[in-house]
Amino acid sequence: MNFKEELQNRVEHIETILQEYLPNEEGWQKSVIEAMNYSVLAGGKRLRPMLMEETYRLFGGQGKEIEPFMAAIEMIHTYSLVHDDLPAMDNDEYRRGRKTTHVVYGEAMAILAGDGLLNYAFETALKSFEMDGNAQSKAQALTVLARKAGIYGMIGGQTADIEAENLGDKVTQEHLMFIHAHKTSALIEAAMMIGAILAGADDRQIAEVEKAAYEIGIAFQIQDDILDVTSTAEELGKPIGSDAKNHKTTYVTLKGLDEAQKEQRELSEHAVDTIRNMGYTNDFLMELITSLVTRQK
Repeated sequence: MNFKEELQNRVEHIETILQEYLPNEEGWQKSVIEAMNYSVLAGGKRLRPMLMEETYRLFGGQGKEIEPFMAAIEMIHTYSLVHDDLPAMDNDEYRRGRKTTHVVYGEAMAILAGDGLLNYAFETALKSFEMDGNAQSKAQALTVLARKAGIYGMIGGQTADIEAENLGDKVTQEHLMFIHAHKTSALIEAAMMIGAILAGADDRQIAEVEKAAYEIGIAFQIQDDILDVTSTAEELGKPIGSDAKNHKTTYVTLKGLDEAQKEQRELSEHAVDTIRNMGYTNDFLMELITSLVTRQK
C-alpha cells in the first residue's frame, strides 16, 4: 500500500462528499453561505471524516449512510476554527495558508458563518435517516455527535482553554488535560465512535474505540503544541508561536519538548494496539494514526 497515494485518494473522496452537502450560495442569506463554504473549502487534513469512514470500514460498514455524518463533523470542526480565529479568541489572520474567515468577510459574518455551520451540520447529519440503515444506530450516532461537540465536549474544552489564558503558569496538568480531552479529542472520539456505531459494533467495541480515539486526540494535540514551537509559518499554514503570544500553557511548556514527544509516541502506539487487539483489520487506519506523530502541518 502506498500510504500517500491512498491518503490523497481519501481526501479527494471527502472533498466530493463536502461539495455534495454544502448549501447553494443563493438567496438573501447568500453572504453567510459564501462565508460558510469558504471556511469549509479552505482545505485541511479532513482527519475527522476520514477517521469516521475508516472506523466504519474497520467494522464492515459499506453503505452511504456514513457520508452525511462525515460532512457534518467537518462542518462542526470548521465552525470551531472560524470562531477560534476571531479577534475575541486567538485573533489569527491565516488558517490553512489562507486568510481567515473574519479577515475576508468581517467579524460579524464570521460569527454567523460559524453559527450557520453548526446548525447546518445537524441538518446534514439528519439526511442519513433518509438512507438505508438502522435508524436506532443513527439516533445513537447523532446523540454522540451532539454531546461531543457541546458543553460536555468541545465547547467545554474551549471554555477551559480561554480561562486558562488568565492563569499563566498556574495551569495544572489536570486542567491542561481537560482542555485537550474536550477541545481536541472529543470530536475525534465522536468521529470514530460514529463510524463504529453505524457499522453495527457492540457496546464493548464502541467503548474500546472511544478509549483509542481519546489517545489519538491527545497525541494529535500534543503534536500541535510541538509544531507551534518547532515548525515554520510556511509549513504550518498559519502563524507559529500563537500559544506563546496568547500566554497559553501547552504540553510543551508544561513537560518540555522531549517528554512531550515521548508521550505523544506512546499514546499513538497504544491506540493502534487497542484497535488491533479488537480483532479487525484496516491497514490504512493503522498507518493514518501512526502518521499523526510525524506530521509537519
